[in-house]
Amino acid sequence: MRTGTPWWIRLPLLFFAIWGLMEKFMDTDGRLAILENRGAQFFMLLVLLILISMELILGSIENIMFHTLSEEGKARYLAQKERKWEWTWAKALMAKLTKTRSMEEEKEIIIDHNYDGIQELDNVLPPWWVYLFYGCIVFAVVYLVRFHIVGDYNQVEEYERKMEEARLAVAEYKKTAKDLVDASTVEFLSEASDLAAGKVVFTNNCVICHMADGGGGIGPNLTDDHWILGGDIKDVFNTISEGGRDGKGMVPWKQSLKPVEIAQVASYIMTLVGTEPANPKAPEGDLYEQPATPQGE
Repeated sequence: MRTGTPWWIRLPLLFFAIWGLMEKFMDTDGRLAILENRGAQFFMLLVLLILISMELILGSIENIMFHTLSEEGKARYLAQKERKWEWTWAKALMAKLTKTRSMEEEKEIIIDHNYDGIQELDNVLPPWWVYLFYGCIVFAVVYLVRFHIVGDYNQVEEYERKMEEARLAVAEYKKTAKDLVDASTVEFLSEASDLAAGKVVFTNNCVICHMADGGGGIGPNLTDDHWILGGDIKDVFNTISEGGRDGKGMVPWKQSLKPVEIAQVASYIMTLVGTEPANPKAPEGDLYEQPATPQGE
C-alpha cells in the first residue's frame, strides 16, 4: 500500500481549486462571489464538509486495509509511511547546478601555489553561473541586432506612444471625474442638476456682492455682455477659483469650494447672461460676445 499526497496539502488544494472555478463562472462584476452571494457561501461550506468527510472515509478505509495485511506487509507499509516526502527532482537539479568537487577529490585540483600556507584550488565554475553567462551573451546579441542593426524597436518611440496613451486616458477620465476639472478642461454643465447645484452655491456665497438676480452690487453685473476678466466658461471658472484683480477683486474660492462646485456655479453664472435684473449695475470691463450660451431651465 502506498500513501499519496498528505491530506493537509490535498484538502486545501482541492478546496481552493473548486473555489477558483466557482469564482470564474459566477458573474459578480469583479467582486468575490463568496462575499456577495449567500448561495456561494453555502456551496463552499458544503464543499468543505464533503472534502473533510472524504478524508475521514479514506482514513477509515486505509485503517481497515492496514489490519488485513500480514505482519510483513504492515512493516513495509509503516516503513513507507514514515518516509519523508521530498522534492527529489528539485534536489537533483540543485545538485547539478551547484556541482563541485568533494573534499576527498580536492587533492586532484590543487594548484602549485602557496601563499603563506594558503593553497589554491582549480575548481570549475558553478554550472548555474556558466548558464547565466551564456544567457547574457545570447541576450546581448539579440539586443544588439534588434536595437542597433535592425532597429525594429525604439524605446523613445515606445515612451512617447505610452505617454500619449496616458494623456488620452487621463483626458477621458476627467470627462467623468468632475472633481478633477480645472480651468483648462472645464466645460459648460447643462444638466439641470448641475445648474441647480450651482444656483445653491451662488445663493450661499455670491449674492452678497452680485445680488440674487446677478445685477451687481459691490461686485460687477453678471447679466450683461461686459466682463472684466473674460466671459468664457474657462475665464469665469478661473476667476472664481483664483480670485479677481489684486487689491480690489474677488477673493479666491478654491480653498472653500470643490472644483466641481466651481464648475457648477460658473455654469449657473453663464445662464444669467441676457436676463433682466431688477436694478442692474452699469457695465464694467470689455464687451464679450457670448457663443450661444444655454440658458437655465
